[in-house]
Amino acid sequence: MLSKARQTAYTAINASMVQAYWQIGKRIVEQEQEGEKRAAYGGQVLKELSIALTTEFGKGFSAANLRNFRQFYLTYPNQKICYTLCSKLTWSHNRLIMRIDDTDARNWYLKEAAEQGWSVRALERNLDTLYYQRLLSSQKGQKSLTDSQSLEKSNPADFIKDPYVFEFLNIPQPFTSSEKEIETALIENLQQFLLELGKGFSFVGRQFRISSETEHYYIDLVFYNYLLKCFVLIDLKAGKLSHQDIGQMDMYRRMFDDLKKTEGDNPTIGIILCMEKSETVVKYSVMNDNPALFAAKYKPYLPTEAELITEIEREKIRLKLLNVKHE
Repeated sequence: MLSKARQTAYTAINASMVQAYWQIGKRIVEQEQEGEKRAAYGGQVLKELSIALTTEFGKGFSAANLRNFRQFYLTYPNQKICYTLCSKLTWSHNRLIMRIDDTDARNWYLKEAAEQGWSVRALERNLDTLYYQRLLSSQKGQKSLTDSQSLEKSNPADFIKDPYVFEFLNIPQPFTSSEKEIETALIENLQQFLLELGKGFSFVGRQFRISSETEHYYIDLVFYNYLLKCFVLIDLKAGKLSHQDIGQMDMYRRMFDDLKKTEGDNPTIGIILCMEKSETVVKYSVMNDNPALFAAKYKPYLPTEAELITEIEREKIRLKLLNVKHE
């Protein structure tokens, strides 16, 4: 009870602080500078206001911070957004998010960080790995994820990123790890792996056995997604995707549906995570016409922003060509 009371008090204080910073930014823009967005706010006005606020309230009101407050207001001039979303996050969260130029991306990060309870470190990591852009690149015909509406629908493709980034595994370079070693590292970093997978995933098992009358088969990783209401099977490949990998996953998925899926569950999804994805194999395999089978690349290290953008654009082009084919 005491812990809950403390958390409630902390939440209320944080919300009040964020709202106060917005009000200060509003005052700077509308009163001190007569609403001129391009005014010389780095001059005497901010200096005098900083002295006055510091004298009355103590530390935290330097000229640099006042510039941030001003930018905070300019980023969210709508008071409702500040009071309903921004105030659910800490000032450190808001400082990171308000630097995002794209309005759709900024609003999406704002809502996701609040709804999913991302720490500042998790938010920073998701920004660095272009989480929004990677997720959006796998959407067919989607221009934004601003209201998260697409993610609430039972469309498996809306939950798949390409590429996935596993820099948290701290795998030494050059990359020589086996599939078993990657699997072990992912389980040892399960919390971060779940964050990278996205919304709604819960861990079910590792080397999950399914058996026919004559043989046993072992699936690398099994999850359940409570938003999609289905099991998700993941097969790890340390090398390039092959048509044998796709055939194997398709068999696993069909067996899982037959042996493990319960009433009310949607069809099982199969995801093959590979170091290199052959577009030819994808195009001419059963994966091309199967909405429950996916292949996605993963990167064991944090790519540069340029490398990530290249991968994302490549995936967009692939999906665009696929859409043209199906029209």
